Amino acid sequence: MNVLSTLALTLGLLSPALALAEPPAASSEAPTLERGTCSVEGLMDSIRRGLHSKSEAYKQYLRTLLRESAVNLPLAELQAAFEREYDPAMAEHLAAALVARTERGLEPEAMQAVAKRALEDRDPALRAATVRALRRTGALERTGDMYERLVRDSSPEVRMEAATNLVQDNLHVYGGHDARAADTAVAAAAASTDPKVTAHILGQLMTGEVSASSARTLEQLLGSDSAEVRAAASTALGGVPAAQMASARQSLLGMYRDERDPGVRKAILQSIAQLGFSSAVPELRRLRGVDPSLAPEVDAWIQVLEMNLQDWSLIQRAKQRLQQAR
Repeated sequence: MNVLSTLALTLGLLSPALALAEPPAASSEAPTLERGTCSVEGLMDSIRRGLHSKSEAYKQYLRTLLRESAVNLPLAELQAAFEREYDPAMAEHLAAALVARTERGLEPEAMQAVAKRALEDRDPALRAATVRALRRTGALERTGDMYERLVRDSSPEVRMEAATNLVQDNLHVYGGHDARAADTAVAAAAASTDPKVTAHILGQLMTGEVSASSARTLEQLLGSDSAEVRAAASTALGGVPAAQMASARQSLLGMYRDERDPGVRKAILQSIAQLGFSSAVPELRRLRGVDPSLAPEVDAWIQVLEMNLQDWSLIQRAKQRLQQAR
């Protein structure tokens, strides 16, 4: 990627620059290079043609070229091109270029223009495309309540793209260790009326830094009518900070006896194990007879926790090996 970025910068900055010609129709090879000028329209023409290439590496190169060149292109031209573009793939490229300007410390309004279109464009495909352009960026902390609004979008595609952004931003941008990012994701999950969206966020979210308020929200979601949401909320509670663990454990223990869905019960058992490690063994033993069909699951957790491993990832791997051996 270092070589790729260097080449991209060179093409975007030198004048005259190299513009990319249309790839041969009958070949998957990247097109030849010809001399031209570096401009918004020139780059967009190259990208529009390049989208027909069979080479994924070449298409990735074009995306990188536009992002890296964005900081040296006129903002007014770039934004005008974005606003008049109605092809979702091209709009996504242009949106990513505008976002790159804000990410590089330039105009905050560049990202705001993308967020506005993600929320307001009439075409759901374009809204989804602009949401994707915000992925793995700092948009989560720069766009207010945008994600709470996006998870209520009329389009299922837009809602799920927003959910994916929240999960990936928390993991790849904030490393799962930013309280504000985690709280934003929990708030969006709770605001959603789409069980699949809520479950997608909570089932993959790292919750080690959530606030006490967000932990209470997770506990409230244990009462959802959707088994999918209850399971995801149970999973999310397994990772809450130390200060929230006691309350989370009590909520999960109290829920287990009344829960009827086996998948939700499995998620509860996992989170009880995660919250207590070896100290959860007595609690798990008391739950063993509640659902005889899950007795082997309870026994597996007890056996692994009694190994006194001190890392959750090691505990998970040990349980997987144990189940594979059976």
